[in-house]
Amino acid sequence: MTSLAGQTWLTDPAVERVFALLNAEGGEGRVVGGAVRNALMGVAISDVDFATTNLPQVVMERARAAGLKAVPTGIDHGTVTLVVDGRGFEVTTLRRDVTTDGRHAQVAFGTDWQEDAERRDFTINALYATVDGTVVDLVDGLKDIETRTVRFIGDASTRIAEDYLRVLRFFRFFATYGSGRPDADGLRAVAKARDRLDQLSAERVWAEMKKLLSVPDPSRALLWMRTTGVLTAILPETEKWGIDAIHGLVTTEQSLGWTPDPLLRLAGMVPPDGERIAAMTKRLRTSNAEAERLALWAKAPAPTPELAETALDRLLYWNGRDGMLMRLKLSLSSARTNAVASDADMLKSARFSTLLKRAEQFSKPALPLSGADVMALGVPAGPKVGQLLGDIEKLWVERNFALDREALSTKLAEMVAG
Repeated sequence: MTSLAGQTWLTDPAVERVFALLNAEGGEGRVVGGAVRNALMGVAISDVDFATTNLPQVVMERARAAGLKAVPTGIDHGTVTLVVDGRGFEVTTLRRDVTTDGRHAQVAFGTDWQEDAERRDFTINALYATVDGTVVDLVDGLKDIETRTVRFIGDASTRIAEDYLRVLRFFRFFATYGSGRPDADGLRAVAKARDRLDQLSAERVWAEMKKLLSVPDPSRALLWMRTTGVLTAILPETEKWGIDAIHGLVTTEQSLGWTPDPLLRLAGMVPPDGERIAAMTKRLRTSNAEAERLALWAKAPAPTPELAETALDRLLYWNGRDGMLMRLKLSLSSARTNAVASDADMLKSARFSTLLKRAEQFSKPALPLSGADVMALGVPAGPKVGQLLGDIEKLWVERNFALDREALSTKLAEMVAG
């Protein structure tokens, strides 16, 4: 018998309080999913979710009686969030899917743990832990935990048809927990379902893809996504560009201590074409901040090792720091990857590293003059003010921001007079 007894997260007072609430009056609650999986695999635990035989209304009534806040976050599907000591715990009533269209499901509540387990996606996500730490495995998930196999429960195609987002989740979980080759049945099923991904909302697709691109190393999963045609289905921009840069980027991230950046990784997979990037971010319905950052990257010029540091400052000023940082990081990653077999790329790597450090420390300076200074010289308000201010700004940047207010005022007066 596998047990998690004694693990600190399981004996947390807040967790014990939820157990006590759910296990009262003949009901039962068990921790389910990620917390159990991660505890068995030695991975850090973030959220602790519960499954219960109690109906949602009963959970809420007991919570109120115990002085706890209960939020009906997904009550139509049986989910209530209990807030204990400032932390949220999702509690979901055992259920089965009555109907599903690949996006949404109608459910019926029940008390059958086997039925509840069999409606979940992967075997490693369908493990339960009782209040004493006993692990309950109804779908052979423990075996897959040991072999680090991400496997659909029952028939893979059936599980996917219940929610086509499971195609992308298959690759994300493989990237995070899998080892070796992906499960063969799962691969065949996701390949067959790739044409159904257009049934999903763009928001769900991008949210799941962003999670995949945020795992420590998504390179193997992306390779299999490309092999099955799934990557092209959701990111056609990658078709003639590819994912070859990702492994080197991940290696560079790990060597230099960079935090995984899903947008940087996405930039490494698609061409820096402003129009295509704008179309992609619109299709995926990314946030405005994400779209802007990718647009800045596409707009920024590709740096070369010969670029002078003062010239870099000018590029940073005109093109924005965020886009240039992405360009420099991808260039550094490429040079480091090729440096294994090329002395020239080793030198490029050193140079890009220097440029990157300078870019990271760059703070955009403020032009010492304003439109008021132009009008003080007798220029009436209008387009001419902006034109002159733009000309003086170009001169200031070309001189590497060295001209102070007095020197710029003299130059401005000369422009107005001339």
